[in-house]
Formats: sequence, C-alpha cells, structure tokens
Amino acid sequence: MSGQRKTAQASLEAMYRIFTIPEAPDSTLSRLDQDISRNLTGFLQDHIVALEREMGEMEKDFQDPRVPEKPIFVSEQAQFLLDKLVSQSVHTASPSFVGHMTSALPYFMLPLSKIMIALNQNLVKTETSKAFTPLERQVLGMLHHLVYGCEDAWYRQWMHDPHHALGAMCSGGTIANLTALWVARNQAFPPEGGFRGVHREGLFRALRFYGHEGAAVLVSSRGHYSLTKAADVLGIGRDNLIPVATDADNRIDPDALRDRCLELQRQKIKVLSIVGIAGTTETGHVDPLETLADIAQEFRAHFHVDAAWGGPTLFSRQHRHRLKGIEKADSVTIDAHKQLYTPQGAGMVLFRNPASVSVIEHHAQYIIRKGSKDLGSTTLEGSRPGMAMLIHSGLRIIGREGYEILIDQGIEKAQSFAAMIREHEDFELITEPELNILTYRYSPARTQAALEQADEAAAERINASLNRITRFIQKTQRERGKSFVSRTQLEPAQHNHYPCVVFRVVLANPLTTHDILSDMLEEQSGIAREERIAGERRALESAVASVLEGTEQAAQ
Repeated sequence: MSGQRKTAQASLEAMYRIFTIPEAPDSTLSRLDQDISRNLTGFLQDHIVALEREMGEMEKDFQDPRVPEKPIFVSEQAQFLLDKLVSQSVHTASPSFVGHMTSALPYFMLPLSKIMIALNQNLVKTETSKAFTPLERQVLGMLHHLVYGCEDAWYRQWMHDPHHALGAMCSGGTIANLTALWVARNQAFPPEGGFRGVHREGLFRALRFYGHEGAAVLVSSRGHYSLTKAADVLGIGRDNLIPVATDADNRIDPDALRDRCLELQRQKIKVLSIVGIAGTTETGHVDPLETLADIAQEFRAHFHVDAAWGGPTLFSRQHRHRLKGIEKADSVTIDAHKQLYTPQGAGMVLFRNPASVSVIEHHAQYIIRKGSKDLGSTTLEGSRPGMAMLIHSGLRIIGREGYEILIDQGIEKAQSFAAMIREHEDFELITEPELNILTYRYSPARTQAALEQADEAAAERINASLNRITRFIQKTQRERGKSFVSRTQLEPAQHNHYPCVVFRVVLANPLTTHDILSDMLEEQSGIAREERIAGERRALESAVASVLEGTEQAAQ
C-alpha cells in the first residue's frame, strides 16, 4: 500500500450528494448513529474515556490552521471524531459524574434532536419557523404558569398576543440574566420629556437626566458570574454589581441588603435590580425571596430571581415552599438544560408582566416587523434553534408528576449523602443540602476535634493542610476517571471564614445510586492514605497532635 490518504472529489455533484444522500448502512457514520440510537449510555461508556490526558497532548490533534484543499470522506471524519474527540470528551451522563450541573438525558432527546436539526428552523422569525413560533410561546406559557400560576383565561389573552411576550428563549442562564437586567435598565430610565430613553440616548445621558451618579445591581456574594458579565455589557460597570453578605447558610442577609440600598440611595446611585437566587451554583441554597421582593418594592427596583438551577423545584409539592416568593419576581431565569433534562443550550427568562419586554424591542423591515408573533424582536440573540421543541417534549413526556419524582429523589439523595458524610470518620460536611447540592471536605474526626479547640494560628495551619489534601484527592480522583466531584472554595462561618477548599457534589442524575456515592467516598478515603500524600498527612497529624496535647496539658 502507498500509505497515501484517499480524498473525495470536490464537485457540484458531490456537494449535492452530501445534502441529499445519507451514508450507506454499513458506513462508519451510520454504524455510529445506530450504536448511539440503540444504547446511548452504553455507547458513551464504551467510547468516552474519562482518564486525564494533558491538554498539550490533545492540542497536537488540532494543530493545523488550514482548511483542507481537498474534501475528505464522511466516514474518515467520523472516525477522526471517534478517535480524537469522543474518546477525550467527558462522560457527563455517567451516574458517578456528580461534580457539575450536567446529567444523563432522557433517551427520547436524541431522536427528537435529529428532527429538530433536520428541520433547521430559525426562531428569529415566523417565516423561518412557522409552527415552532406558537410552540415556543406555549413553552414560555407553561413555565410562566409554573412560576406565576395565573388563571387559564390570562394565558388565553396573553400567550399568543403579537404585541406581548411572556418571556424570551435563549441559549442559557447567562443570556437570560442579561436579558432580565437589560429590561430592568430600560425600565429604570424610560423616555420622559425631551429625553428619548436610555435605549436611544445611552446610559450617560440617562443618569444625567434622572439626576443619578450611577446605577447598581445587588446580589448575594454567591451570585453567578454571569451577572458580572451583564453589568459590564449594560454599561453600569462590574464594580456596580454589588455583592451582599450572606448568612451561615449561604443565603443573602436581608438587613445587609437594605443597608447597602440605603447607602447607594444616599450616594445618588440608582438601584436597578435586586437579584435573588433560587439554587446557588456552589451550594444550592435559596435566598429569602419573599423578603427580597419587599425590599425591591421599597426601593422601586426590578426584582429578578436567578432560578437557573432551582426553578424546577416548583414541580415538587413537597419542596416548592422553598421557593416561596418567586411568584413576586418581575423576572425569573430557568435553564432547561439543567433540571428539565434537555441538551445544552436551552434557557429562558420569564416576565410577570407581558408588556415588560416591549422596552427592549428591536425591529427590522426585512425580518422582525412590528406586530409579528415571532419573538425575535425581544431576544438578545438573533438566529436561534428550535430548542423549545425539546423542552416541550420533556414537559409532555415526563409531565409534572415525573419532574416531581426527579426533584424529590435528588433532594432525598443529597440528604442521604450528607448523612453518609457525617457518619464517615474521614470527612466533614461543610454545607447542608437545601436542594440537591452539597459540599464537604477531607477532615478526619480527630482533626475536627482539634479545630474546635485550636487558636487562630493553629487553625490556619490545619486548614491550609486540609486544603492541600482535599485538592490532591479531587485531582487524583478525576484523573483516574472512576468518578468525579468538583471542588470550590468557601469561607464557612464554622471555620471563622477561613478559605476552605471543598468537594462539591450535584445530585440530579437519577441513575446515581447510594452505592455509587458510598464507593466514591471510600475511593476518596483511600486516596488520602496513599504514599504520595503521606508527607502532607504527617504534617497535618503533627499540627493536630500539637493542639490536642496542648489542650490536655492545660487541663491537668
């Protein structure tokens, strides 16, 4: 054999063929498609290797900056993707992948995604979406009803009204939060007298006209980083996304919030929005939304709730009370690709008032004209795929009762795992789960006893050592690929707000079992006893012994 790679021929006929003729049944791509369709989880288990490979090594497979002159065969590209991409991807559907907000998908999402891709509808305009537009409006109505619970007659009036919208579909929580604060900004500085509105004249002129020195958005210190991006894009500045202190349970402190609002008021800084969180990214806690709604009303600020993670908790009759007050929000973010179990790239922002989105409306004669029923005029993104089809399918196939089961079992599993951690001699629970996220760290029982008695300097030495061991365990476990937890850094009140490295676990995958979680803890415990970390462990034991022996001597 010559060893030369075969190439396809670029011709009009060949280009026509790749748009019209599917691959042969025995081709690499067809076999790949069949394997995935038969058993999605099994295929991923067979093909996705979670073992760590250096990024530099992987980059070698993607070095060539030139577009190939000659086409290659589809089967060759499919094999390349299997060998170089799929094999080095993350098996996010694995029941032992519990470190991030990505889960297994219902089996029906794959074939339905094929329909969505094949139709290739563009939701920016009814001319390119047809029936997808009323379907998208219905999806927004269904989630709006989940949050706000208006009467059926109300939805008959507003859901398909061409001059109003119940929300906006978008690619995820970042754009949803930005859209909510975009509305808040434009509502805060509307046209008046000779001023044509912030959307026309800009923020500088708006502040000058209304007599303000600046504008701010307030959120707890656990707020998502997307809000910082929004503050940047909207022109108020990152420094004016103001973090507010949280209590020991990682919820915003209402007194601290009110004090900051009063301080800003004295400084002539307009409070555009107060943001409550329903399911913080790091710990899964929910702010006191009802109290926040009252404070927002007091300061005439837009009340937005970032429920990207926790919003679907409203499906649960047992746990929906945890989100009490969300129905008072002016806007709410929900990510469908989290706990509505759709593929990545599906989020939304909902507005209590269907007229809210009018302040961000944009039109163009060639595509999004006034009075059209499409939602392109009120979305930040222009061209959008028909992800609403997959959300709609999930809502109908799983149903309220199905989502309730998924939510309830996730919260129950988190509570059970928290109990496992409390009972294990090697670990310390850092944050109790309110929903289905929790944090913990390596900290043997003897170490915990020493920390209760240690002075500040000794506690810092012990905590610094625990940070290094916890970090080592997390990285080693990730590299071995059997299971995965993420890590973050918190400042827990019980440790005098010292920055502690912790494991973070998200329990949304219904395939994750108690046995998997138990095995994961035992794997971590075993890693902590390995020779590679023995020096750090001896240093920790020495620091602990010093505290405990000193306490014993003082008691004698």
